[in-house]
Amino acid sequence: MFDILWRSVAIGLGGTVLMDLWAFLLFLAAGQSRPNWAPVGRWFWHLRTGKVFHEDIGKAAPYEHELALGWICHYAVGILYGILLIVFTGPSWLAAPTFLPAWILGIVTVGAGWFLLQPGLGIGWAASKLPNANTVRLLNLVSHTVFAAGMYGTALLIR
Repeated sequence: MFDILWRSVAIGLGGTVLMDLWAFLLFLAAGQSRPNWAPVGRWFWHLRTGKVFHEDIGKAAPYEHELALGWICHYAVGILYGILLIVFTGPSWLAAPTFLPAWILGIVTVGAGWFLLQPGLGIGWAASKLPNANTVRLLNLVSHTVFAAGMYGTALLIR
């Protein structure tokens, strides 16, 4: 059981690390702004009070360690997705990983961002309040595909 758990955690970490490297590459190559995990940390901090949806997370009371909390939550969610991948595929996937299940989970998890996190931050369902909503949506899909590739690649490395 521990073997399955550590592999699941590693798969989630691997996917998250590759996703972050992808974001850094976009920053270097295309001038794309880097992810700011402070608003996400603030959002998670406010969840403890039962507040899920904000008009503008920037107007919510700040939390001193929100950037650190945002990074921690970003990686915790990635680990959770790695565990969910193995829950849904079964431990046999670890012996013979394939990309399709990881990609399906990666695309499905975009929904958490579009329908929970983004409205929670106050930027609307699927970033609908942003002037570049379609670009954000496309980047979300691509980033989660990269996340899936990272989970798959990590699974190949540790099988």
